[in-house]
Amino acid sequence: MKAKRIKKWISSIITTILFLVLVFMLFVVISSKASGGEPQFLGYQLKTVLSGSMEPGIKTGSIIAVKPAEDKTHFKKGDVITFKADEKTIVTHRIIEVNKNGTDVIYRTKGDNNKTADMEPVLSQNVLAKYTGFTLPYVGYFINFSQSKNGSALLLILPGLLLLGYSIISIWRAIAQIDDKKTPPENIEKSA
Repeated sequence: MKAKRIKKWISSIITTILFLVLVFMLFVVISSKASGGEPQFLGYQLKTVLSGSMEPGIKTGSIIAVKPAEDKTHFKKGDVITFKADEKTIVTHRIIEVNKNGTDVIYRTKGDNNKTADMEPVLSQNVLAKYTGFTLPYVGYFINFSQSKNGSALLLILPGLLLLGYSIISIWRAIAQIDDKKTPPENIEKSA
């Protein structure tokens, strides 16, 4: 009796985990596609770190949460910002110097793991967001894969197939138990 309870408990846990994985995958893929590439959650963007320029604080392959910048001229020395280095490249580095000239603000930045400052200063209008301090190591590899065409398909299909397969096995076992209960017990001969 205790073994059946344990099996039922484990079965419930596995079903719940598979369902949560499926929901999480749907969230990541749909959020990524809807936002044009990067998932968003409660007003924060999740960015994938693809280089080691900010190690050891931010490891390669991590995802970081950044808050989109509203006033791009208020950052100070020591803040970690995400900015457009060019049309295709987004970088997250620390501000090492702030230069103000009237209404224009220019930031000098440097990766914590780099020996020298970035060659090009960052214009305030190129700042996208400020790093919040939230980092999940190695999850960025997963997010990066999920944004690919094959990754999106696999991550939507695989948890669904696992859940479907597990459901089929559970139904098959339940039917087998019902059949066992319907089968009359064999006549047992009594020895005299």
